[in-house]
Amino acid sequence: MISLLASVNAEAGSVRLPKLFGDCMVLQRDVELEIWGWADPGTIVTVRFNGSYHEAVTDESGRWTTALPPQKAGGPYLMEINETVIRDVLVGDVWLCSGQSNQETPIHRLTEKFPEINVSDNHMIRHFKVPTQNTPEQLQEDLAGNACWHSGVASQVMNWTALAYFYAQEAYAHTGVPQGMIVSSLGGSEIESWISRNSFRTVPMVHVPDGSDAAESSPVTDVGEGRWHVKDLDDSDWEIMNMPGTWKENGLDVRGTVWMRKDFDVPEVMAGRHAKLSMGTLVHNDRVYVNGVFVGSTGYEYPPRRYHIPAGVLVKGRNTITVRLDAPAGNGEFIKDKPYKIVGDAAEIDLTGEWKYKVGADLSGRRSDISYKTVPKKVSGLYNGMIYPLRKYRFSGVIWYQGESNAGSHCEYAGLVSSLISEWRALLSSPKMPFLLVQLPNFMQKQPQPCESSWAGIREAQLEAFKTIPYTSLAVTYDVGEWNDIHPLEKKSVAQRLFLGARKLVYMQDVEASGPVYESMEINGGKIIITFTHAGKGLRSKDGQPLRHFAIAGADGRFVWADAVIKGKKVVVSSPEVASPVAVRYAWSDNPSDANLVGENGLLASPFRTDSW
Repeated sequence: MISLLASVNAEAGSVRLPKLFGDCMVLQRDVELEIWGWADPGTIVTVRFNGSYHEAVTDESGRWTTALPPQKAGGPYLMEINETVIRDVLVGDVWLCSGQSNQETPIHRLTEKFPEINVSDNHMIRHFKVPTQNTPEQLQEDLAGNACWHSGVASQVMNWTALAYFYAQEAYAHTGVPQGMIVSSLGGSEIESWISRNSFRTVPMVHVPDGSDAAESSPVTDVGEGRWHVKDLDDSDWEIMNMPGTWKENGLDVRGTVWMRKDFDVPEVMAGRHAKLSMGTLVHNDRVYVNGVFVGSTGYEYPPRRYHIPAGVLVKGRNTITVRLDAPAGNGEFIKDKPYKIVGDAAEIDLTGEWKYKVGADLSGRRSDISYKTVPKKVSGLYNGMIYPLRKYRFSGVIWYQGESNAGSHCEYAGLVSSLISEWRALLSSPKMPFLLVQLPNFMQKQPQPCESSWAGIREAQLEAFKTIPYTSLAVTYDVGEWNDIHPLEKKSVAQRLFLGARKLVYMQDVEASGPVYESMEINGGKIIITFTHAGKGLRSKDGQPLRHFAIAGADGRFVWADAVIKGKKVVVSSPEVASPVAVRYAWSDNPSDANLVGENGLLASPFRTDSW
């Protein structure tokens, strides 16, 4: 009787599953699958799936694990784990997507550019966004939060991240196999956060404010707060600036808060009706009012400002829009080449041109010469909290999109990428795990002359990783970025280029997944001859025009734009300004979007330099 009672109590123990397990999940096909969790010690756990069952007994610490044999692609299936039922389970290909903000750009930002998102109808692709869990001091056994899986149908697709969506669509279209996208990323994160402490011989150091220069005793009051947003304000003494543009371009050099107002006329067809407001991208933080009614705000620089003007706010004739723009670092901005307009069903209103402005809070006279101290960098927190808990799950490969936050330390980046890849492969029990890398896109203003570039340095490190680490691919993307947006919207092309790498590394198709890659150089008189790998049957110009963005230098290290001519799989580079050249650079800038060397397959040549200056 005592033995029977003990058995009953053991079986009655409740089972807790990893946060990743739930309705709509996708399991990796064709590999043994580990299913695990926690329960009271001695609990018998039964996992029933696809016509078979498997048992485990929890150990003294309450952990249990069992394995399912390799499964063919298919579903939906039911998984039962004791009393817990998980429905709509698919078996297919699972991808771990990680990095920083371009990896986790929310899909709702892309619906105007890609309206097909709104009518998405693919239940065979699934998405799971790992909640942020940054724990530098401790490994975590499970994920944080209560995230869940979502499918690619219209009613759920707004829960997706953009790159994962387009990649899943591309992969499913080619394979017909269910796709599961697990996105473990964090905007602004540095690569050091994604690597365990064991990978660092010495902990990196970083400069931070030492605290002794904290904000001065009394806060600065915004004199416009609660007053200057109203419609019928007397702003006759306010000054004028032209937008889009920067404060400094308009003669205003302050750090702080500036209130900006513009009157506009509304036609009768828009009066009283709901409308959409596009306020481009603003630097840095904004609150926006229309006719005194608050319509939206954004707390940092990068997202597009898309707000709704409720029905009843707009009136026929004169209306007013007010923007409270806060730029504590100075030089607030309406970023150029972005839309600034109100859009209704029957008309739209242009908001560019003259705006009135008045300073609400000026920090310019306060201390900005903050002193710093050197402290250990907080490494490994995202590895501990957002990668380590995934270690028993199985994946087809990893999609890594990161580097913007490391642009200031590009010299170390290649080694850090190598450490991350080797460590994740060991953690995920897959020594040949494919890594699909995204090279940084073009960003910032074009420069008229060759110059140094920290973003080019990161691209070089990413190329080095691709060239030296087996089972990696590199998506070159310097033609699909935006000079005025660190989060470019053209994620579809990035996904297509990434999937070329998957076709080669995962699906073993005979495709060339790379554009031309610099191999060697030869100096011949006043010319330098560059040889490339991954050139197919030969090189060509992407647009049929002469090659652009090649630069050449002599021993003095001064680069000038060069003439570049294709000769088969080589490019001959020269300039009448450099009689004895020693080095060549290609697409070496923050924004080389006009660089046009491609291979036979039309893929861009990766930026490179032959020097190490």
